[in-house]
Amino acid sequence: MNVRNIVAFMLSSLAMQQVSAQAMDSREFPTPEGVRHFMVMQPRDLGGDLHPLLILLHGHGSSGTFMLGQDPFFGYQPQGWHRLAARENLLVIAPQGVKAKDGKFAWNDCRGDATTNASTDDVAFISALIDKAIKSYRADPRRVYVFGSSNGGGMAYRLGIELGPKLAGIAVQSALMPAHSACRAPAHPLPVFVSHGTADKIAPFAGGEIGALGLRGRGTGLSADESVAIWRQLAGLPAKPVTYRFPQGEAATSATRFVWGDDPRGVQVEFLRIDGGGHNWASKRDEMPWLLRKLVGEMNRDVDTEEEVWNFFRDKRALAN
Repeated sequence: MNVRNIVAFMLSSLAMQQVSAQAMDSREFPTPEGVRHFMVMQPRDLGGDLHPLLILLHGHGSSGTFMLGQDPFFGYQPQGWHRLAARENLLVIAPQGVKAKDGKFAWNDCRGDATTNASTDDVAFISALIDKAIKSYRADPRRVYVFGSSNGGGMAYRLGIELGPKLAGIAVQSALMPAHSACRAPAHPLPVFVSHGTADKIAPFAGGEIGALGLRGRGTGLSADESVAIWRQLAGLPAKPVTYRFPQGEAATSATRFVWGDDPRGVQVEFLRIDGGGHNWASKRDEMPWLLRKLVGEMNRDVDTEEEVWNFFRDKRALAN
């Protein structure tokens, strides 16, 4: 075993020790529309200082347990968010959507033409979860962050619109702002992170009809560039970003970071563009099965999406609290 492998093994072992030291539970939460469910991963020292709260929102047909690496999706069981939460000692809540008309777990995001969205008041549900986390889990009310994937990303956009003052930032992966919105326009400038693959066949980078692989009734979206521009212009940030291209390890995809705003403690907008990437997040360590790659597209291996998101979130605080 060479030195690199020994170091990697030691780091992996340390990470798993940290993970095992953090409690993870499935909980129920009563709402006017019925009992909802969520996963919670608690910090190791829940009785100490206030903790950053990270809310993870799954995609259409997925689950909160998948987001925390507890449940495979087509054989894929990513551990990135789990590792990050353990290392940074975060409080993490991964709520579960509700079954929509197509029988898949979903969120009620802003797409007015998505007939297979959920119909529940998910904004009220997640707002109440945030309040519970502050009261029961010592969440820091100024450090509430939301990450959403696919339909969960659309829900993160909606939370940014309707709960903006309550949030320190949102992050969206493989989701577009709606072309036909059932929500009001964003009015509260907010730190926003967006990641999107240019070869995404489910939420097309150029915008248009959303859905593939048997997904129907998923509505339409603006382009990824237009989605980013809405939040950049709302924040009054300059048109020219600071650009960084990650060293490319594989020929299939490449990653480029665009950042508007020069204050990491203030309102910034970041766009992680994955050229050649599909409907998935990037990961250096997690391996996506061959069949799933064929279904959703190539995964970038030059950057970890969760690490980019946390680096973006880390120093940001809600302005209104």
